[in-house]
Amino acid sequence: MKLIVGLGNPGRQYSGTRHNVGFDVVDVLAWRSGISMTVEKFHGWFGKGEIHGEPVVLLKPTTFVNRSGRAVSAAGRFYKLESGDLMVVSDDTALPPGRVRIRKGGSAGGHNGLQDIIDFLGTSDWSRLRVGTGEPFGDPSTYVLSRFADDEIEVMDRARRWAADALECWIERGVDTAMNRYNGDPPPE
Repeated sequence: MKLIVGLGNPGRQYSGTRHNVGFDVVDVLAWRSGISMTVEKFHGWFGKGEIHGEPVVLLKPTTFVNRSGRAVSAAGRFYKLESGDLMVVSDDTALPPGRVRIRKGGSAGGHNGLQDIIDFLGTSDWSRLRVGTGEPFGDPSTYVLSRFADDEIEVMDRARRWAADALECWIERGVDTAMNRYNGDPPPE
């Protein structure tokens, strides 16, 4: 069983914002896989299905980005998952718009949602997929809640699909292969 968690904020006012890229990537994966995300469970929108023959749980916490640990911890405990079975998808302001970076573990890198998950789980030994949203100008908290500029929309659409491809690779072939194939910018279409 694999658990893929996309970070974001619930509510229409946050839809399409930089902070909701994790939600968006999970939505792409759910749509491709025919997994419904309409059930509320584990403090989030939940869906269960199979991808490449592997049982998968998709989760979009409704606890807001900075309090995502509660949802991840609840789902992980319920399914008795090992840390290697968890992948968290989030935005990253330190990366250029659209760039994907997968890592096996590490620090939160200043991301409050990732830090909350580390705090709840008591470990940072789980995989994360970060999607670049660009360096903030002005107040960082206002920036992550802003929508993408017109000239960023196309690259972000490609990045969401590229990140979903990376998740499928992670499920089927593991984190090392996913890192080798998908870390970087999505190719032009």
